[in-house]
Amino acid sequence: MQFLQYFFWFSIAIVFYTYIGYGIILFILVKIKEKIHPPSPLKLQDPLADVTLFIAAYNEEKIVEEKMENCHNLNYPKEKLHIVWVTDGTTDTTNNKLATYPEVTILFSPERKGKTAALNRGMQFIKTPYTIFTDANTMLNPEAIREIMTCFSDPKVGCVAGEKRIESKDKDAAAAGGEGFYWRYESKLKSLDSRLYSAVGAAGELFAIETDLFKTMPTDTLLDDFILSLEIARQGYKIAYCDRAYAIESGSADMYEEQKRKVRIAAGGLQSIARLKGLLNIFKYGILSFQYISHRVLRWSITPVLLFLLFPLNLTLALTQTSVLYDTMLILQIIFYILAWTGAIMAKKQIKIKILFIPYYFTFMNLNVLKAFSYLNKHKGKGTWEKAKRG
Repeated sequence: MQFLQYFFWFSIAIVFYTYIGYGIILFILVKIKEKIHPPSPLKLQDPLADVTLFIAAYNEEKIVEEKMENCHNLNYPKEKLHIVWVTDGTTDTTNNKLATYPEVTILFSPERKGKTAALNRGMQFIKTPYTIFTDANTMLNPEAIREIMTCFSDPKVGCVAGEKRIESKDKDAAAAGGEGFYWRYESKLKSLDSRLYSAVGAAGELFAIETDLFKTMPTDTLLDDFILSLEIARQGYKIAYCDRAYAIESGSADMYEEQKRKVRIAAGGLQSIARLKGLLNIFKYGILSFQYISHRVLRWSITPVLLFLLFPLNLTLALTQTSVLYDTMLILQIIFYILAWTGAIMAKKQIKIKILFIPYYFTFMNLNVLKAFSYLNKHKGKGTWEKAKRG
């Protein structure tokens, strides 16, 4: 019984550290660092460098015009902005629509091998010193490229991660509401990570690299953006986080679509842990390893397992121990899961109660990590997946 008590408190400590404690420690470390060494402002390089806006797309005919209008609204010299669409496997009218834009380079192969294969193939044709990746269905703010290129004025930076924002709607569904809250929290952590040393990965909606640092990835890679950015960090470069460059996209259409996306991301996280196992060596990578383990590895491995073990452990201890503490904690867990369950019901009925979306989305997100184990095994060796529908 004593072992169960130790294991229970160990589990609470890991769950708390993963979702709250690391953020607190990070905040304190950043404040200390910036007190000792105040950050120096960066200036945009002069002359401006040539950049390629790289868009990997599959059957995106509905969004081509809007995306190209967004590209034209970017505040960067047109002669220095090269737009490349890689449309491998596309069977709709995407290529026909893109052909009406003479400034666009279309790289097309009839065989669909997945996004990572498209990236590997497309990057062979990129000649500019910097490459900015974005998705077809995300819209960038006008100053995005200038802000990203300002970050590259630091010679230690090899990758710049932009901010992902979820489009706000008057009547957010649980998927969009929960996801929006999650990304706001994530954005804060990424900013603190970057200010301490380096952001831990980038999101494919918007990130940039020094082109020469690109490394070909296995075609079955699920999180190409994460693997690519961390491989650059392994080379000794920093990943800067730039919240002044952001990509806006709609939240998932519903929780079923969000589940497909979250399970794939979690499976990609598990895959990444195996493929980036060298980063677990804190003696070699120091603070980067500390950040990587704290911010990513725990979330994609043991923390969700321990989270869902807390309830049966707590129940066992409450039934076998005379303790107000264990009884109180069990009641708090019951209340939390009732709120999550109520949030699930409200989501199905399309009733907007945002406060319930948070426990629901948190529980939902961690459940999808458990589902990711079987997903990864099922999709082993495959480079394609079904896209989640956006709202």
